[in-house]
Amino acid sequence: MAKRREHDRQRLPAFLSSGLTRAYVLVIGLTLACAAMAYGNREAEAVEQAPQYNDSLVAVTAPQRSLGSLKLPARSQMRVDFRQLPPAERDGMIEVTDDGQRLPRISAGGWMPWIAYARRFDPDGPAARVGLLMLNLGADEALMRRAIEELPPEVSLAFLAGTPDLRGWLKVARERGHECYLMLPVEDPAGPAERGIRPIEASADPAENLRRLRTAMARGEGCLGFVVPGPVLVAQSDLIARPLIKEIAERGLSLIEINPAGVSAMYRLTVDLGVAYARSSTVLDYKLAGQGSIDSNLERLAEWTAQRSSDRAPRHDFGVLQPTDAAIDAIVSWRKRLQDQNAVALVPIIGHFECREACMTRVRVQPAQLRP
Repeated sequence: MAKRREHDRQRLPAFLSSGLTRAYVLVIGLTLACAAMAYGNREAEAVEQAPQYNDSLVAVTAPQRSLGSLKLPARSQMRVDFRQLPPAERDGMIEVTDDGQRLPRISAGGWMPWIAYARRFDPDGPAARVGLLMLNLGADEALMRRAIEELPPEVSLAFLAGTPDLRGWLKVARERGHECYLMLPVEDPAGPAERGIRPIEASADPAENLRRLRTAMARGEGCLGFVVPGPVLVAQSDLIARPLIKEIAERGLSLIEINPAGVSAMYRLTVDLGVAYARSSTVLDYKLAGQGSIDSNLERLAEWTAQRSSDRAPRHDFGVLQPTDAAIDAIVSWRKRLQDQNAVALVPIIGHFECREACMTRVRVQPAQLRP
């Protein structure tokens, strides 16, 4: 037996034949084993303690794997930018008319398109918020494609209702994370002309204006509502605007006005009829004397929003721009600087809406809509 043990010892490699060396190997082996166990425990904790977003975000986490001797890194959490409604609810927000138009409507469960189609954002981010809305997309296909593909997904997009293959472009825009709106087809001498859609006119019969409004609606499935491009005549007349805002309200859509002039007839009607509303007078690419470039205007918007005071609520504002190469380049560059500062949150336009008493009454019909 002694000879066998002696023979076995002689079969060990020469560098392990020393007792001191074997002791070192044992210590190193135990150290590695402890490190492996610690790594496994840390990973388990990382999976268990992964940050959970507010209910306004849907967090998808990888299922926990059973512990073993070697751990793979846990998959990062993925955020879903748009609500994932059941097919029945989504189908319920579409009315198919006798002439084949697909119009938005409030579902039987109370879901309104202006909330159901909105991009979600984290309400636990910085309290100061800015937003950006790019207007009149569709007149130039190359610029429209650049805006969809290159702008940050938090930037909201407003399309001309007459854009060729609009449904396809809206699908691509949503896949890229953009919240989408339609430009209200109105007489606007300063804006691009619509193609294939007659504008809403002050001189037209109310029934004809409603028909034109519904024609635009039918082309914008998945949009949150309409953008009024400026202080146009239609927006200033209660008589002309009332049937339009009533239709927008009944179909669960929202309204945005680009109106530096202040309160309009359309705003007062949205309050009365319970329509979600947002207004901006911040035109970032409109060069007034001494106002500077788009880039400097973006910086001023963020700086004004970030200013804090103990006697008022955090500020929020959104600006609008036309689709140009210069505007797209400026936004992309500015967004990177904004992320580094972490003082202001860039959120979609849904984060800037005003929803007063009549509006909130309609929202509460479906309580899940109260989540941002």
